[in-house]
Amino acid sequence: MPPTLASLVQHSALKLTVLAGGDRLDTPVRWAHVSELADPVPWMDGGELLLITAMKIDADDRQTMRHYVRRLVRAGVAGLGFGVGVNYEQVPAALVRAAEEEGLPLLEVPRRTPFLAITKAVSAAIAADQYRAVTAGFEAQRELTKAALAPEGPTALLARLAAHLDGWAALYDASGAVVAAAPEWAARRAARLSADVARLRERPAPASAVVGSDTAEEGADRVELQSLGTGRRSRGVLAVGTGAPLGTAERYAVHSAIALLTLTTERSRALQDAEQRLGAAVLRMLLAGEPDHARAVAGELYGGLLDAPFRVLVAEEIEGAEALGVLVEEVETAAGRAGEPVLTVPEGTRLTVLARDGGAAAGAVVEYARAAEARRAARVRERERGATAPSDGQDAVVGLSAPAGPTGAAAAFRQAEQALSVARRRGRVLVEHEEVAAGSVLPLLADDAVRAFAEGMLRSLHDHDATGRGDLVASLRAWLSRHGQWDAAAADLGVHRHTLRYRMRRVEEILGRSLDDPDVRMELWLALKATSPDEG
Repeated sequence: MPPTLASLVQHSALKLTVLAGGDRLDTPVRWAHVSELADPVPWMDGGELLLITAMKIDADDRQTMRHYVRRLVRAGVAGLGFGVGVNYEQVPAALVRAAEEEGLPLLEVPRRTPFLAITKAVSAAIAADQYRAVTAGFEAQRELTKAALAPEGPTALLARLAAHLDGWAALYDASGAVVAAAPEWAARRAARLSADVARLRERPAPASAVVGSDTAEEGADRVELQSLGTGRRSRGVLAVGTGAPLGTAERYAVHSAIALLTLTTERSRALQDAEQRLGAAVLRMLLAGEPDHARAVAGELYGGLLDAPFRVLVAEEIEGAEALGVLVEEVETAAGRAGEPVLTVPEGTRLTVLARDGGAAAGAVVEYARAAEARRAARVRERERGATAPSDGQDAVVGLSAPAGPTGAAAAFRQAEQALSVARRRGRVLVEHEEVAAGSVLPLLADDAVRAFAEGMLRSLHDHDATGRGDLVASLRAWLSRHGQWDAAAADLGVHRHTLRYRMRRVEEILGRSLDDPDVRMELWLALKATSPDEG
């Protein structure tokens, strides 16, 4: 504790006497300062014990003393020490009364006690308090370091930190979820701060915020939030709740906890790069049809992922420079929270992920897509109302394969790429392979490149029909829809079957391709559906 007026009064060598404000002697003293100015307030910071002999003020004038003392109280002066035997043989009554009225502690300083002795006593007490704080801080650092190395890791560290602060502590992960708290009841308190944590995470690290009052109100606490991490994006947040602002020793402990938690949540760049290279090698082996080699290389890091069905995810950025980074963070956070392995391989604007089927990481992908679709819908509504809305393309586009095992990884990768292609064409954030496999092939034709190919293939027939020399396109559609049955197709068209046969020969002549070839018939039918999907 810093020195107080009470500790100075109890100092046997100083011989100080309390004349007023005896009920406020527990006031901390930040410094002892001598000033004989008529108005020393401009040079005060607050918390000082002011020492005077009244050389330049009329200490017997009641009005002067009231104004003088009132100014000191408003400036936050801790107390006033009056040296007797210099200008006044005793403390003037006007000053004593003014101090009593304003509640300012007033101490009589005997002539044999030099002001320098009081200054030295205050300085020594402050130094001793700082030394105790630093020593306690180092001791806390040792305890926290030991706790961080324990099997419980962050949980043990938070328990020691909460005990040292006589309060509570909680740790949030990169998504803003509470992952550990001490004592146990603090998890409920920490969960109520999710909005404050989200705002802090939006700021570049390191960042901090204070939630609650700076004073210990009944039933309330003061909470400090500190971001963790060395990069621009925070890797987590530490919350500490106390009944009063942190002291020096407590501040040392919090800073030590931040450093230790940062080390545990922010892996080194070299380790991240090594894990990514290892993951990329495992993925290449799986796609090359070498599951045994992939399992051997994966070891304990990714080996568990290959023991159960997994899904392959392929994602691409459109415009948003951070879209894949956000997706990776959400996937890895969900997997880490569930204790399941996940393999992420970013390559430029593409990302490949192997996630356990039905696991937390795969679920995080679905949640990411739902949130992204909701943002897109909100942007559309904003535009419909005529309001300015952010442009599209701020989220990743994702294709998700069906469940597969190590031997089917290459097929699953192709499924994910096909689903990704469909997602791009349909303007969707996420398409799963099951949707592509179970649905019609016709939506796949809604592609500019496919439509251009179809129009080019049928252009010569349309040009022919435009001259009024026949209706080859409609005849071709009717014939193909009737599977080459002449009578049925002719009846649909209302023409003789010989007329239809003539028209089909003209189609073959114009296109230079035989309608007896099933591939030609298939291509022509798809071309007709791509250019006029609602007909036929």
